[in-house]
Amino acid sequence: MIEFPTDLQIPLAKWVDQLMDWMLAHFGGVFDVFGKVMLFVLVHIDRFFLWIPWPVVVLCVGALGWKALGKWWHGLILASLLLVIGNFGYWQLAMMTLSIVTASVVISLVIGVPMGILMAWSDWVESLLRPLLDAMQTMPSFVYLIPALMFFGLGKVPAVFATIIYAMPPVIRLTDVGIRQVPKSVVEAAEAFGSSPRQILFNVQLPLARPSIMVGINQTTMMALSMVVVASMIGARGLGLEVLLSINRIQVGRGFEAGLSIVFLAIIIDRITHAMATKNRIK
Repeated sequence: MIEFPTDLQIPLAKWVDQLMDWMLAHFGGVFDVFGKVMLFVLVHIDRFFLWIPWPVVVLCVGALGWKALGKWWHGLILASLLLVIGNFGYWQLAMMTLSIVTASVVISLVIGVPMGILMAWSDWVESLLRPLLDAMQTMPSFVYLIPALMFFGLGKVPAVFATIIYAMPPVIRLTDVGIRQVPKSVVEAAEAFGSSPRQILFNVQLPLARPSIMVGINQTTMMALSMVVVASMIGARGLGLEVLLSINRIQVGRGFEAGLSIVFLAIIIDRITHAMATKNRIK
């Protein structure tokens, strides 16, 4: 009675392995095509970020921080944080990290916002997606690296794939919540004036749900940044890889600088996107 009987064990790991083998055998070509398209897009985004002169990026971040936060010295602090990253010698790696975060967030929004709208429209879809989103948010982030690695190998593409799965749930949930919180009286008034479902969605529900959606974008962006660091384990170049190399070589100072650069990037992204969400809520 001390040891659990082996006859009652569920061979879930074996089933998952068989499913992965079946998918690779039957859809391997699809994954190859998807991977090549994704890599093409990522390479161009990467080149774009590396092409922009660093003073332009610093000035843009400062101006954006000033406009979003409302005070010039806030913009100055954010621009200074970016300068510190450059002074550490991690400018290129920071831009590479930003390019992966940008691609992941854009794809997450393209998929996530329509899914959130579907959840808000249909209780059946919500009951179907809610446990799936719960599982996506509670699953350890390292687990996502396994299927990404099997489907796409090493590099940026599996990193983006894993990041999308990990970062997408907040924007889906908050789009759903934002649309559901739109007062029914407002929707009924729009219907009474003869608005079509499409007009109600784009002219009434989405504008009123924008503060909630912006919070979702903020959360998705922050989770994408944290996952990109983890994704360095499967070959995604960037600040995360620098931290990983520092750990392997026990170079504390190098790891501290790379880690601090990630923190500064997170602060810059969070302050700007959070300020935008707050402004929309106040309006």
